Amino acid sequence: MAPSSVVVTLDRPDNISLIKMNEQNPESARFHEKQKAASPKQFTWVILLKLQRLLACIPWAATSTWAALRSIKKRVASSDPEDPRYRGRLYMFIKAFLALSLIALVVETFAYFKNWDLSLVNVYHPWEVESLVQWCYMSWMISRTDYLAPFIAALSRFCVVLFMIQSLDRLVQCLGWFWIKFMKLRPVLERDDCGDVEDDGMSFYPMVLVQIPMCNEKEVYEQSIGAACQLDWPKDRFLVQVLDDSDDELLQHLIRDEVVAWKEKGVNIVYRHRFIRTGYKAGNLKSAMACDYVKDYEFVVIFDADFQPNPDFLQLTLPHFKGRPDLGLVQARWSFVNKDENLLTRLQNINLCFHFEVEQQVNGHFLNFFGFNGTAGVWRIKALEDSGGWLERTTVEDMDIAVRAHLHGWKFIFLNDVRVLCELPESYEAYKKQQHRWHSGPMQLFRLCLPAILTSKISGWKKANLIFLFFLLRKLVLPFYSFTLFCIILPLTMFIPEAELPAWVICYVPIVLSILNILPAPKSFPFLVPYLLFENTMSVTKFNAMISGLFQLGSAYEWVVTKKTGRASESDLISLAERESKNQGEEKIQRRLSESGLEMLEKLNEHRAPVVRKRNRIYRKELALACLLLTAAARSLLSAHGIHFYYLLFQGMSFLVVGLDLIGEQVS
Repeated sequence: MAPSSVVVTLDRPDNISLIKMNEQNPESARFHEKQKAASPKQFTWVILLKLQRLLACIPWAATSTWAALRSIKKRVASSDPEDPRYRGRLYMFIKAFLALSLIALVVETFAYFKNWDLSLVNVYHPWEVESLVQWCYMSWMISRTDYLAPFIAALSRFCVVLFMIQSLDRLVQCLGWFWIKFMKLRPVLERDDCGDVEDDGMSFYPMVLVQIPMCNEKEVYEQSIGAACQLDWPKDRFLVQVLDDSDDELLQHLIRDEVVAWKEKGVNIVYRHRFIRTGYKAGNLKSAMACDYVKDYEFVVIFDADFQPNPDFLQLTLPHFKGRPDLGLVQARWSFVNKDENLLTRLQNINLCFHFEVEQQVNGHFLNFFGFNGTAGVWRIKALEDSGGWLERTTVEDMDIAVRAHLHGWKFIFLNDVRVLCELPESYEAYKKQQHRWHSGPMQLFRLCLPAILTSKISGWKKANLIFLFFLLRKLVLPFYSFTLFCIILPLTMFIPEAELPAWVICYVPIVLSILNILPAPKSFPFLVPYLLFENTMSVTKFNAMISGLFQLGSAYEWVVTKKTGRASESDLISLAERESKNQGEEKIQRRLSESGLEMLEKLNEHRAPVVRKRNRIYRKELALACLLLTAAARSLLSAHGIHFYYLLFQGMSFLVVGLDLIGEQVS
């Protein structure tokens, strides 16, 4: 038996489950006593060490915060005010809502720290309330429960239903895209490729009209004209029309000189300038189509001023018209030279990749109809004439002509593999104006086209697709519920908790939809959260544009040319150098491209504009919404709403960043 063991004898061990007794060793007892004496000292040293590290971080945090505040103050002081036409009544509504929210936050904070729990007070015994202030607060609680909460709950349920319908539409489109990818479906040619048809002679090469509409595009006019003149097509079988609406006389001379230079190289090219600029882009295209020589051409190709097609563009698109007399449009996909320039261009790339890869491709394959993108497309001139030609009644002339052609029975094809290089807006100012035009125009068009859709001879399901899916769901419902649900109802429910939104509406479903949107651009997955927040931030611009277009308010009919930077020209020269190094034997076209690229670069350096100091703007609607959402986030802290608080906090910070124009490049 061990010397430290103790024998215990129990007379009645029935009620005892376990007994363990050990005699402690004297040496171990002294060790434990020393350890107990040392533990408080070690704990004190650990606390002091952590406190020292914390104190060392305070100056760094204070310096960083002060630097950030100084930077924000400097940018705000040097900013330009936003155009008041883009504020209007919505801005006044948001300001009033913000003022009421601030008052409610003060009241709720006062009641929280006073520990008022008036929910147990009998409504019919007001004398149980201690003071007049408590009685007023109890009256507010009763009125919001009986009157406000049912209305807000009904409105939120309506928006949630719209949200789920739109989510279902997005899911169906993604399933269609998965099916196209899995089955490797692509538009097929009715006849053989170019190599088998070259024996037919010039019958394979129809007459093609290439149009380049532009207006004050001094940064990109050279690259667009050069790319169009270098198309691999018989020179006597296509004509390039440079449709210049510029009001700068110096720029007009530069563009005219560029046209003359290419004409001397043997390219069939003409320069047109309108002295009376009416109808914007639609008026420009309509005027060009009225020329007498247009009757000699069968197809027309349209490129905006910043688009650079590859030389084989016509060879990849025009063969799809062979054997298809009912085919009116072949649309190519856009590719972006500056998609990685900044956070704003990365987020735009996610949206447009989904638009082309999923929406356009699925609608083109299963419905033979989609909205014309306004550029990088080939139209059959007969289809344009049969549909009434270009009309100046809206700011989305491309969607207008596509809808009218669809009503006349013409079919469309989308080529996802044919890509045309262009550039994205790099400043929030340019992007916001572009989105305003893109979301106000469809509502103008819907008002004008609805009678024609109802009385057209197309099938009933095509009418339903146009009215309910193409216009109402994707152009009206989407901006309506995204702004109303996430920017108005959600912060409102923080002050009316009886109508609180469930977590799956705020977090889970939007995240799933954002993942579906990013699937066509898998390299953008690290930007999932910024993309979700930015899309909700843009909802105020899209909602305002949708309302102005639907009811013809404010700047619904304003056309602002999207600001270009000309970055595509630099990448073009790089790509030309790469192609020359890889294809040494194909000097017939490459040498001409390289020489023209160097000439473009020299002219660009000669006429380079002086450096202009760039300034940012202050967007008051976004700043007001930032304050509103942050106020609601502070209120959610009092109710311990976890996921609601974090969403409102990050969404409010997103609105703050956009409102201070801290995203994208600054404008000149």
